Amino acid sequence: MDIDRTIFKTPLNLPWLLKMAWRDSRRNRSRLFLFVSSIILGIAALVAIYSFGYNLRDDIDNQAKTLLGADLVISSNQVPAPALQKMIDSLGTTRSQERSFASMIYFIKNQGTRLVQVKALAGAYPYYGALETTPTSANQNFRNSRKALVDKTLMLQFNAHVGDSIRIGNLSFAIAGILNKAPGQTGLTSTVAPAVYIPLQYLEQTGLVQKGSRVNYRYYYKFDEGVDAEKLSKAIEPRLDKEGLNQDTIASTKENTGRSFADLTRFLTLVAFIALLLGCIGVASAIHIYMREKVASIAVLRCLGIKAKQAFLIYLIQIVGIGLLGSLIGAALGTLVQRALPAVLGDFLPIEITMATSWAAIGQGVALGVIISLLFALLPLVSVRNISPLNTLRLSLEEVNFRRDPLQWLVYGLIILFVLSFSLLQMENWRQAVYFTGGVLLGFAVLTAVAYGLMWLMRRSIPNSWGYLWRQGFANLYRPNNQTLILLVSIGLGTAFISTLYFVQGILIDRVSLSASGNQPNMVLFDIQTNQRDQVAKMAQQNNLPLLQQVPIVTMRLEEINGRTGVEIKADSTAEIRPWVFNREYRVTYRDTLVDSEKIIEGKWRGTVNSPNDTIYISVAENYADNLNAKIGDRLLFNVQGALIPTVIGSFRKVDWNRVQTNFLVVFPKGVLEEAPQFHVLVTRVPSNQVSARFQQALVRTFPNVSVIDLALILATLDEILGKIAFVIKFMAAFCISTGLVVLIASVLISKYQRIQESVLLRTLGANRRQILTITALEYFFLGALAAATGILLSVAASWALARFSFEAPFNPSLGPPLAVFAIVSLLTVAIGLLNSRSVLIKSPLEILRTEV
Repeated sequence: MDIDRTIFKTPLNLPWLLKMAWRDSRRNRSRLFLFVSSIILGIAALVAIYSFGYNLRDDIDNQAKTLLGADLVISSNQVPAPALQKMIDSLGTTRSQERSFASMIYFIKNQGTRLVQVKALAGAYPYYGALETTPTSANQNFRNSRKALVDKTLMLQFNAHVGDSIRIGNLSFAIAGILNKAPGQTGLTSTVAPAVYIPLQYLEQTGLVQKGSRVNYRYYYKFDEGVDAEKLSKAIEPRLDKEGLNQDTIASTKENTGRSFADLTRFLTLVAFIALLLGCIGVASAIHIYMREKVASIAVLRCLGIKAKQAFLIYLIQIVGIGLLGSLIGAALGTLVQRALPAVLGDFLPIEITMATSWAAIGQGVALGVIISLLFALLPLVSVRNISPLNTLRLSLEEVNFRRDPLQWLVYGLIILFVLSFSLLQMENWRQAVYFTGGVLLGFAVLTAVAYGLMWLMRRSIPNSWGYLWRQGFANLYRPNNQTLILLVSIGLGTAFISTLYFVQGILIDRVSLSASGNQPNMVLFDIQTNQRDQVAKMAQQNNLPLLQQVPIVTMRLEEINGRTGVEIKADSTAEIRPWVFNREYRVTYRDTLVDSEKIIEGKWRGTVNSPNDTIYISVAENYADNLNAKIGDRLLFNVQGALIPTVIGSFRKVDWNRVQTNFLVVFPKGVLEEAPQFHVLVTRVPSNQVSARFQQALVRTFPNVSVIDLALILATLDEILGKIAFVIKFMAAFCISTGLVVLIASVLISKYQRIQESVLLRTLGANRRQILTITALEYFFLGALAAATGILLSVAASWALARFSFEAPFNPSLGPPLAVFAIVSLLTVAIGLLNSRSVLIKSPLEILRTEV
């Protein structure tokens, strides 16, 4: 071979290095492509989510008007004061108003009842976009007659049709049309609180707005050309804040919506990043095997005078080139996948998403793919520097020193720094980024430790009494070129992710379902007026329903904390008090004893005020105290329908919020609020759905203003919401699982060449095809089974921790879905292993004597 040896003396001859990398890759391109096939799905997921995020931001900018439906919206949960109402009525030239509240709806045809969000509307709102209805004309026809628009989910649930009648309060309304979508509405909000629109002019006749009723007031404005809505909004903001009213403009809606969905895209991006990290483990493992097989070639080049640095660069160029190709393929696939994301996330989005190609997302994905391929390939590549020309004389490749050197520890540091930087870029919070990085490292560390522990155990504990085929299959778990580590990490983490999803979903359902057991309450009646309290209780007793709780509720607002108003505290940047504590409306109760869901954790409970001159000691929930940054003895001033009541915090309570019963942030003692405007809540238990339906029908006919929360409805709604969320998470988890399977296929294919030598050797020694297939099946079954089992065990531990420390709920896992995942992963691993072993069965034993496989 004629070689120009001057090239070895040149510090860096890039054209020659490129030519050598190209020539060396000609016989290995299919195998090189397997190295980066593992990251294609991760890059595809990232590009899809980046594209979705860019398109979402553009669409929010373009559709912000239709999202809000007006130039300015003012909202309040109480009737504005007369002076403020005069100002509200003077704004703009085109105005609409809306009253919304929770109430029961009664379908007259089939006598069905359901808690809904009633929206009484006056005016031409929305000014941008439309109330999308079937038929289309219904969005206008219902406004001036006794007709209603009913959410499509309700129409389907009660098999209702246009023209049927519903009763809201004391009035019946004809269904003018099906409400498909309203400004700002999503599929999720229609599930939680399906809307029914009626004309505002009929609201009073329904009899639903009474003293103590919880009503939200909204005012919509459309301004003439030339009027700056933002400037006007800032001008009236101080006065609205002082009175506890909120306002939204197109610009603020755009900002708030963008911020909300930025959190969603960050979450999805981190899930895709986990899939990409799984693929990178496959890259590192594949390159490690590839470099072991290249020892002889590199040793020959070293004998010819090539420097260790040049050998390193030849293979580095190969990896960067094939990494670039894989990233481009992943980016192209991600561009296609992003077209599915609007359908997957449609229930969470209040706008229509366009599906434009985002070159910025493609560029980010390609750059990220190349960087991450390079980082993880460097781990085995740096060992090229340690290959000596003497390796040409060695008979066994196992004598090559692939132990870690200091440069590899530097690469590990760069990888951790990269993961931390990427996490910080997505989360924009150092603490969260550190937690995420630590969690990823912990997951990998646990799985790696399990893999090494398994290999150590198999090496030392296989009984000699076992049959040869079993011993051979188990021994393959720790022999050279085994896939134990790679499969346990990739498949295990993917399995853990999707199993945790099922467990958490079960925890959330069970947490509510517990209320259906024993004698726990499962129905709450609220908005009961004082003059109705005894009659409603009597009706419940006539239906053999127990009166588990009868609770008065008073509505009030917080005016001052230790003499400081909300305006003063908002202006103080050092104040550690959440601003929302002054903006919300509080619903509190009064009593002289605690209930079984409460426990005093600090201070002293005082249940009675005997004299108007006595200090009023209240008890606040511990989580609310944290938001107030309060301590025992702090003074709170409440406004009850214009009457100011000074109080002192006397105790903190730990509250079990998981129970279906009335729980409160603030509890007053008896002797203070008895004469205040109030409504009542009754808590009971119904023995069956039939009794529940019969009681609700009778209640709505007699007391149409009383609303009912039924546990069966809560469970159905929660199950539907969790189902939608679960679908999104499973869609992203599919990338983790698919990446793990691709890593499995790639690692099996890459090590197939070593397996061919071993299996042909077995055949040379007399093994038949059935025995070889049995050994292969046993090996891959144990690999897949152990990977899946480890992942499921990790998910059990993680889910238990979430149940214990986050949800504070018992953990009673349903093992059906995880066991199904276990069986599928195990069988799929065996199938892939056997499929790739077919070539072994057609090889002649003479091939063991050949120098090339």
